[in-house]
Amino acid sequence: MPSNKSVSDAPIIQFTNCRILREHKLQREDLWVRDGKILDPEKLFFDEQGYADRRLDCGGAIVAPGFIDVQINGGYGVDFSQPCEDVSAGVSLVAKKILEHGVTSFCPTLVTSPPAIYHQVLPQINIHNGGPDGAGVLGFHLEGPFISSEKRGAHPERFLRTFRSGGTDDLMETYGSLDNVAMVTLAPELPHSQSVVSTLRQKGVTVSLGHSVANLSQAEDAVRHGASFITHLFNAMLPFHHRDPGIVGLLTSDQIPAGRTVFYGMIADGIHTNPAALRIAHRAHPSGLVLVTDAITAMGLPPGRHTLGQQVVQIQGLHAYVAAAAEI
Repeated sequence: MPSNKSVSDAPIIQFTNCRILREHKLQREDLWVRDGKILDPEKLFFDEQGYADRRLDCGGAIVAPGFIDVQINGGYGVDFSQPCEDVSAGVSLVAKKILEHGVTSFCPTLVTSPPAIYHQVLPQINIHNGGPDGAGVLGFHLEGPFISSEKRGAHPERFLRTFRSGGTDDLMETYGSLDNVAMVTLAPELPHSQSVVSTLRQKGVTVSLGHSVANLSQAEDAVRHGASFITHLFNAMLPFHHRDPGIVGLLTSDQIPAGRTVFYGMIADGIHTNPAALRIAHRAHPSGLVLVTDAITAMGLPPGRHTLGQQVVQIQGLHAYVAAAAEI
């Protein structure tokens, strides 16, 4: 059958023997793709008289969009917040391993650390696309150290910092550079934080709210200044209260600027967040949900003692604990 190439000269790929999620069920059917876009086979056949330039047998595998993990602290023995001689080798190892699980890009995440750690680690990794050798790196997610001591979670209190001004001085002193930084998690109730949010957005950095005791008004103010994400919703923030829902209230706030969406990460492991809470958040604001792993060094390794930045973490079954402290 002749091919009508008037639409595009890009080759048409037909994925056969694959499973596709359609109408909440995995169904066996072929998938047709051209130039990175999924085609309607009926229009391809009847309107274009098109055919496959290449066929790929998927062997019964599931064909789905690649996962993007914007919060992963390490894995397979690699801790992104621990300095080493070759940081890039550790990131590459994790990138290769998570590709096997369908993650095609990610943000290596550094937890609260002393400035020397940021200065050593950040310059060694550049943003790059993924490929057969591993997932792509979107840029660093710096979770802290500008967070609340009351909701610090597994972040060491001795390294927490506050903003002395609203400019870049504190950021540069702490991080050394914002090159290759994709996201910063901060607590919006800290003095001068709103000016810092504006500064980060002007530099193209996504600002996420988390590890915070902020009320809803403070959170809304941060969004007006440019914040657009919430770090692991429900965890390390004030619990929802009907008189002041805190950061959680951003999901249904009527003070979000027109055309803006507040996204929120959630750890859907059934431990950090009860499935009922996950359903509540999704039903309230489905377009903002972003699933994250918040994985640590112990991912892919047996239970035992591992690191999370400057802390020692004990893995017992499916639970992670800061050694001799409360559960993360």
